Amino acid sequence: MQRFKSSFLLRPSVRSRLFISQCNRYTTLSTIDDPVLVERKGSNTTTLLLNRPSVLNSLNYFTVSRLLQLYSSWEDDPVILFFLSDFRKGEGRAFCAGGDVINTYNMIKKGNIDECKELYQKIYSLAYVIGTYLKPQVALLNGITMGGGAAISIPGTFRIATEKTVFANPETLIGFHPDSGASFYLSNLPGYLGEYLALTGDKLSGAEMMSCGLATHYSLSERLPLVEEQLGKLMTDDPSVIGNFLAKFEDVVHLDQMSVFQRIEILNKCFSNETVEEIIDSLESETTKTADAWCISTLKRLREVSPLSLKVSLRSIREGRNQTLDQCIIREYRMTLQAFFGHITRDYCEGVRARMLDKERSPKWDPPSLEHVTNDMVDEYFSPLTSIEPDLELPVQQRKPFAIGKH
Repeated sequence: MQRFKSSFLLRPSVRSRLFISQCNRYTTLSTIDDPVLVERKGSNTTTLLLNRPSVLNSLNYFTVSRLLQLYSSWEDDPVILFFLSDFRKGEGRAFCAGGDVINTYNMIKKGNIDECKELYQKIYSLAYVIGTYLKPQVALLNGITMGGGAAISIPGTFRIATEKTVFANPETLIGFHPDSGASFYLSNLPGYLGEYLALTGDKLSGAEMMSCGLATHYSLSERLPLVEEQLGKLMTDDPSVIGNFLAKFEDVVHLDQMSVFQRIEILNKCFSNETVEEIIDSLESETTKTADAWCISTLKRLREVSPLSLKVSLRSIREGRNQTLDQCIIREYRMTLQAFFGHITRDYCEGVRARMLDKERSPKWDPPSLEHVTNDMVDEYFSPLTSIEPDLELPVQQRKPFAIGKH
């Protein structure tokens, strides 16, 4: 399969080096209770370690604020040549499972919408800064990498997946939409894979990430300590040198027979349809003709998630194909506030309650079915915010020479 030519590589000379992981051992420049631990290795290596293992390193206000502060302070540091992000160290099994949605749910239920806005302004700004950073970045995706966790890794120059990598944008399962720049990188995937991942929330393995270009390299997890050790000795900010170095540690990718990439032709056929209803009709038609197990399981997924989220997410991916990273993030911020305000639907809180709190997995969506979702509802998600609720402000002008664009 032809690999996806990532638009994140348009300006490989303008990126950076970062170690991000969860590990309580490294306390060189911080205390053990800090949400982000900082370690210096040698004269040119800085390590950031996410330190909230009990919640799979999900992003909260303090974590994101600290990351933004560190990125800002190191961008012009001539000592730091590149960053390495290590997604899983110590006893944890995740780099970052995304935003702390339970905390967000609690804030909404208490009426603290301003706190929600501040948190997501920080998360989206961080995603933009990472996507336009001035130095090379290497991410070791060795564990759960979902939602916001993908947002602070996928924009990097190099992304190393392993046999332990689990990637997903599962937002529709809780009545939400892929955010934090997801409509940008999902819309850049080959064919209509982005639509499939956005609507179903399905997971990809490390091998599958490599096959579609979400990962640039694939190595077995047992090699990562050596990769990390050797990267720490590199004295270069040249992406081509770093890329050639990483290639020395690559392993052969083997796709499972049950992989979605074994169904890529039928996926493209079904998910290329213009509307969610037509996508479902196409899957039903294929199921009738072939009784294909993948079509059956995909239909089951689509029938379990929020009908409004399906339509909103499909439009978001389609719009993302013609937008820059900053445009996608600003639009996603509008959509996110609509979900939090609950004027159109309260599906977000209902989805979090049913799937993550009560865990009864039977959310009562409103609207309850696709035929009850009106065009006006979808349009309102994408409407510009009022003067009372201004759009998200990103440092586009300051970073414009390095901003990510489309091919």
